[in-house]
Amino acid sequence: MEDSIIYGNTPCFLKAVNLVKYPEKAAEMDVTVYGVPWEGAVTWGDYTGCELGPKVIRLSSARYSGYLPELDHIDVFEHLKIGDMGDVAVTPADPEDTMGKIRQFSSKVWEKNTFPIAFGGDHGITFPIVKSLIESTGKKVGIIHLDAHYDNNEHSNGDPYGRGAPFARLYETDGVINSSLVHFGIHGPRNKPENGRLANDVGAVTLTIHDIRQSSNIRTIAHQAYQIASADTDVVYLSICSDVLDHAFNPGGPVDGNGLTSYELLNIVHEITSLGVIGMDYVEVYPQQDGNDFSSHFASYVALYALAGHIKSLQKN
Repeated sequence: MEDSIIYGNTPCFLKAVNLVKYPEKAAEMDVTVYGVPWEGAVTWGDYTGCELGPKVIRLSSARYSGYLPELDHIDVFEHLKIGDMGDVAVTPADPEDTMGKIRQFSSKVWEKNTFPIAFGGDHGITFPIVKSLIESTGKKVGIIHLDAHYDNNEHSNGDPYGRGAPFARLYETDGVINSSLVHFGIHGPRNKPENGRLANDVGAVTLTIHDIRQSSNIRTIAHQAYQIASADTDVVYLSICSDVLDHAFNPGGPVDGNGLTSYELLNIVHEITSLGVIGMDYVEVYPQQDGNDFSSHFASYVALYALAGHIKSLQKN
């Protein structure tokens, strides 16, 4: 039992190998999971708590196997070895220092040449993760950003690294190809006019919820997003904010209506990863807002659908 505990009373994600206790096993892994328990600027009053995401996602994951009968009876665990590296040691109330720590930690993950899955935490973590990818590999990166919101404000409550600003920082990052950055699933009036204008001005592509719903099918629009993100790039990174889901499917997230269903998000993620992505993050899960922890449980579904797609991409090569 102790081998499965990553810290405190918290088990490794999906019963993964404990790479904190057994770091020498990292070279054997195909997938590396880690948490980033960070929350920077709060966007709405006392709506907070996403730094608890990595812990509760891990606790919830103990319920699940890797078997998905609806995806040709695939058992993810038969194909992939998963290791859990624990959490980035963030510094509360110090965004600058924490961004550096996330970059250092994720650089070690990229060096392992595995498929990384990072659990937030707020969406601010995506900037240092992608920055470290570029620094570690020298590759040109396209990004598929599944979200209700652009998250491209100049700052969040004065914090240039806050949850509402990571894509403004990524627009400015050498190695990110802005014309291959797809804001996917954007919807709702928590966006502002300047968000859409800035995305357009830098050459990023917007596919709204209506583009998804008016497409002939989920697979078609997912392929369209991937085709854009992979153009003129070496690799594609996938970043998912839980609030791309309609609030009916995401009770541990902000109240954003007219979003994706769980079926739509899972199948979009599966299609995108089956085409080949280098890694991903899943952010903005708020356990204390969700008495049944549905949103934390759903993170296991997202990860397993992503890994099932990753297996398909490996089989093509």
